[in-house]
Amino acid sequence: MNTKYHDLINQTFDFPQEEFSLNKDDLQFHNIDLMKLVEQYGTPLKFTYLPQISANINRAKNWFKVAMDKNNYKGEYHYCYCTKSSHFEYVMNEAFKNDVHIETSAAYDINIVENLLESGKINKNTYVVCNGFKRDQYITNIARLINNGHENTIPVIDNYEELNLLQEEIDGKFKIGIRIAAEEEPKFEFYTSRLGIGYRNIVPFYRKQIHENKNVELKMLHFFINTGIRDTAYYWNELLKCLKVYINLKKECPTLDSLNIGGGFPIKNSLAFEYDYQYMIDEIINQIKIACDDAKVDVPHIFTEFGSFTVGESGGAIYQVLYQKQQNDREKWNMIDSSFITTLPDTWAINKRFIMLAINRWNDSYERVLLGGLTCDSDDYYNSEQNLNAIYLPNYKKEKPLYIGFFNTGAYQETIGGYGGLQHCLIPQPKHILIDRDKNGMLSTEVFSEQQKAEDVLKILGYNKK
Repeated sequence: MNTKYHDLINQTFDFPQEEFSLNKDDLQFHNIDLMKLVEQYGTPLKFTYLPQISANINRAKNWFKVAMDKNNYKGEYHYCYCTKSSHFEYVMNEAFKNDVHIETSAAYDINIVENLLESGKINKNTYVVCNGFKRDQYITNIARLINNGHENTIPVIDNYEELNLLQEEIDGKFKIGIRIAAEEEPKFEFYTSRLGIGYRNIVPFYRKQIHENKNVELKMLHFFINTGIRDTAYYWNELLKCLKVYINLKKECPTLDSLNIGGGFPIKNSLAFEYDYQYMIDEIINQIKIACDDAKVDVPHIFTEFGSFTVGESGGAIYQVLYQKQQNDREKWNMIDSSFITTLPDTWAINKRFIMLAINRWNDSYERVLLGGLTCDSDDYYNSEQNLNAIYLPNYKKEKPLYIGFFNTGAYQETIGGYGGLQHCLIPQPKHILIDRDKNGMLSTEVFSEQQKAEDVLKILGYNKK
């Protein structure tokens, strides 16, 4: 009878998979022995597997190259990293090994860009695409970057006032983009994105404020769909509307030569995840080429701004099941040694799913459980797994510790969770380690940050002002 945990996984999913395999009783992630990490560093533990960042960047670059070659597409492709997904230096250092560009969203991003330039991680050829609603410090920082000679800085105009604000602080000529305010999916609570300028207003805006402005060179049209790049009628309809705007604008503005299709590639959130990246890119490139050829305009250079796709699949978190509470005849609560609200806030805030698997004891029998965090908040739990809100894990045994892992958690969780600051119910921030490989494939680990101590929290709260 198939009653072991590995039997359950094998009969439910296609297993092993590219990044997941078994070593006897224990789970491996990219051939990393996770139980050895637990033995060396303890739990709760967060980790970042740096090589996956480069791997995903180069996967996307190759998909676009294949699509452009297949469609005889004459434009260039530029991969931008979307900083808001993770601002950490170790992420930037890994990403910029791969000749990529950068997309910013707020004022302090420009300080990071300046640091990267000073350290030689990026150079004058690196495009800096400045998105977001811009006021005061962000405008000043963008202007400083341009005035200091970084000509490949492209502020993307979000509203009618930003161009004037930029001109007040920038010396001489500079490049800009314009963001389209896309119409949202019908199920949304509002019709149009709060970011950007409406489809119908972009050409009039160009004629009024840019056409005869000798100091401004329009280079880019920016298009982003909140639901991401997905094979839906809604996405293709919005893309075609964007292309009509691009073509109409291109006919009046010869300097316009780039289309930024934003981010939105999904990442793996289940062992049953399926997404044909190559098909989607092929079709996007094909649609752009057909529209431009029909209108007899040159195809644009393509920019993307992949954030979660770049860094998400590099991250993970490991917890120990501390105790099991039998609350009634049906519900068993496995209590972890941390909090979902504080360490994986997207599970609580937007009901996001991550891949969740047992780290050890795969040859034990399994049971249906709920997972609870340490805070006293009723929402500090996780149950959004594949099996209709049920989670199955090896049977809890007090004498045989059970460890569980959440995977592909590398985007947004630290910044949303307030890295380095206060956590709900003062649950300490876990230890975080970085995992890398050298050119020979040898594995190395280092501690990026230790688990938060009581004195760290008290100092923030004002109890220890020394």
